[in-house]
Amino acid sequence: MTKTVLILGASGKIGRHAAAAFRAAGWQVRLFDRARDDMTRAAMGCEVIVNGLNPPNYHNWAGIIPAITAQVIAAARASGAMVVIPGNVYNFGHVSEDIAEDTPQTPCSRKGKIRVEMERAYRDSGVKTLILRAGNFVDPERNGDVMSMLILSAIKRGRITAMGDPAAMQPYAYMPDWARAVVSLVEMRDRLATFEDVPFPGHSFTLNELRARLEVDLRRPLRISRFPWWAMRLASPVWELARELLEMRYLWDMPHRLSGTKFNRLLPGFEFSDPREVMLAALPPKIHPDQPVTTGAQGGVPTGVAGAGPVHTGALNRPV
Repeated sequence: MTKTVLILGASGKIGRHAAAAFRAAGWQVRLFDRARDDMTRAAMGCEVIVNGLNPPNYHNWAGIIPAITAQVIAAARASGAMVVIPGNVYNFGHVSEDIAEDTPQTPCSRKGKIRVEMERAYRDSGVKTLILRAGNFVDPERNGDVMSMLILSAIKRGRITAMGDPAAMQPYAYMPDWARAVVSLVEMRDRLATFEDVPFPGHSFTLNELRARLEVDLRRPLRISRFPWWAMRLASPVWELARELLEMRYLWDMPHRLSGTKFNRLLPGFEFSDPREVMLAALPPKIHPDQPVTTGAQGGVPTGVAGAGPVHTGALNRPV
């Protein structure tokens, strides 16, 4: 019998990769059109709803996220579908440990408080819900992820942009891996609790480690430049996005990872992508060492990891 999944936010990075992963696993994929479809009607006959909807550029979270949450819960109740939510680390505020499913949620930002309230609404609703909680998304399609938009935005000029301390450990979730994990967890939904919070360990590395990896593959020295937070402060009185970015600045100076303990227990055979693939994924195609090179470009790049430093992945038998 064919299983059906409803994808909300099908044009975004969550929706696109989730749709591809479910199709590859043999599911019937139904794409929700906000301009045309009624969500409850669209969810009828679906086993799963993947909620990839999100306010653009942090805009009006306080109003939009509760409204989306109420819509999704209503659609899930009417259809009996399980809901999948891409969680993040905003819920935890300043932490000094690996983030696990039982880490106290003490948000220090307005957006963190909104996320906590959103997750509580799903928990209290009784709707079967899976939160697959991740760090910074890395999208090989370069679709609005922080790696391509900010960190590697000036890589053609030989610069990597540091949003904070380049020695701070940061968690990254490679979108194809995250989407495959969603499918694997959904297919064992009968064994999951009504509300499951699963940290996705992904890959963790520092900006210094990223630079070392890229210098090997691109065969050129790279320098780290600081993100112009001073400009954000100047613009914040009149620019909403600047205010929202400043509120989350603390995350880039805070070393943190996501624990792999629960994830590895649920999916012990899950294979994460190679760390090198993840680190190179957000490079522009014209300078990506694994893409066909243009005339005059250097080829024959090494594939080893010499000089790249250690990279912690969820495939290891330890919390990350």
